[in-house]
Amino acid sequence: MGERSTTDRDRAGKKARSAKDIVLEPDVTKPRQRADGATLVIVYLLALLIIPARLVLSFVPMTLPPALVIALLLGVVWLATQMVDTLNMGKGRNAVRTALALILASQLATYGVATRRFLPMDELTVADSSIIRIVATISLAIFITDAIRTRERLDKVMKVVLGSAAVIAFVGLVQFGAGIDLASYVSIPGLRAQENGYAVMESRSIFRRPTGTTNHPIEYGLICAMAVPLGAHYVFKAKDEGTPYIRWLICLALAGLGAMTALSRTAILGMVTAAVVMIVTLPKKRRITALLVGGGFFLGASLVVPGLFGTLRGMFSNISDDPSVKARTADYEQASEQIDLNPWLGRGFGTFLPTKYTILDNQFLLTLIENGYLGMFALILMFLTAAYAAIRVRMISTDEHLRGLASCLLGGVLAGGIAAVTFDLLGFGVATGTVFVMVGLTGATLRIAREEAGPARKRPTPQLFRKARKPDQRTDKPLSPST
Repeated sequence: MGERSTTDRDRAGKKARSAKDIVLEPDVTKPRQRADGATLVIVYLLALLIIPARLVLSFVPMTLPPALVIALLLGVVWLATQMVDTLNMGKGRNAVRTALALILASQLATYGVATRRFLPMDELTVADSSIIRIVATISLAIFITDAIRTRERLDKVMKVVLGSAAVIAFVGLVQFGAGIDLASYVSIPGLRAQENGYAVMESRSIFRRPTGTTNHPIEYGLICAMAVPLGAHYVFKAKDEGTPYIRWLICLALAGLGAMTALSRTAILGMVTAAVVMIVTLPKKRRITALLVGGGFFLGASLVVPGLFGTLRGMFSNISDDPSVKARTADYEQASEQIDLNPWLGRGFGTFLPTKYTILDNQFLLTLIENGYLGMFALILMFLTAAYAAIRVRMISTDEHLRGLASCLLGGVLAGGIAAVTFDLLGFGVATGTVFVMVGLTGATLRIAREEAGPARKRPTPQLFRKARKPDQRTDKPLSPST
């Protein structure tokens, strides 16, 4: 009995000693990302780009898409978070946020002046709905500027933008090639279909003009064009890291084909602008690769879709005889008369009804009529400030990935600015939302770059020039640096 108990004690001792020799490895499991501002922005992007634009809330008398409701809620969230310091929301000055505040102030001033004087009932109704739409979109951009705080979360949002654009392009390519509108089969409880006055299968030359999940081929092509540099950036990044890049290559191909098959001058100009910005900012070796791949892609698309290259060329070579171009320039005289009536704050955003007056395919000219010189100045300043923010990021950041994202945003913002010259940008909800997302992301990128570069730029003061601090009278001990 005693021998057995002794043996048991020996075994227990050996187990205890072996347990002491075990080295516990640290838990390297990546913590689950909690929902934050970037998560809310992603929800907005999915509602804006994936849900077909013609679906609006069925229980509201006005035309109110789900994405617009989310944008309004994010504006309220931003306002609430500015009152506390515990929700990790960006604070302090930001050039993009200031520019957005100016355009918001101009819109509110225009609405106040327009509704103070007499407006016909049809114009007043549109003015009320338009101010809700533009305030929600501007508030969204301000929220994005302050809510996305790290490079990792910015990267996640940019990937969602690219992936959503690829989905839109896929739906559009099915419309273009097979004549099947996949978006028409989408039905969501609580939403109703709203007619937008445009037939999805309208054609130009011998081709159908796709819309994807948007309302019009022009905004469809613009969104695809703004996604092209993003696709190229992530392909190069994946190759540098040695990770699979096929999915990003597919997204790039879909976005490029989507921009081409939109058969829109706006899409082609936007894609060329974004591509030029991307190529100029790339290293020399990658410029050659990008040019070769881009040229090969364009040639391959022309071979796969016979007649596509000729149609695209004809859109620009016969531009002086194009009926749509002549119609746009013919309206300038009437627009000048409208500008003279209310030169500073305009007649009211959204009140120059195309069904009542005329269609103006120039957002800057339309802004002069509806928001006056102050409103147009604020709109131009917004685009210029966003471009400055992207350029500034490339100047102060040493991280190549962040610099590459800044180049993509610069290309997207410039493409949006050019689109404002070629069509009435703010009249299309999906295009407007995407452009303002890009503007907000430039502000967020600038804030991230400054925070990352801040510690490197702040040099500690030499000990020789620091003033000696008086000892704490209560403890008679020198104060610590953290006191």
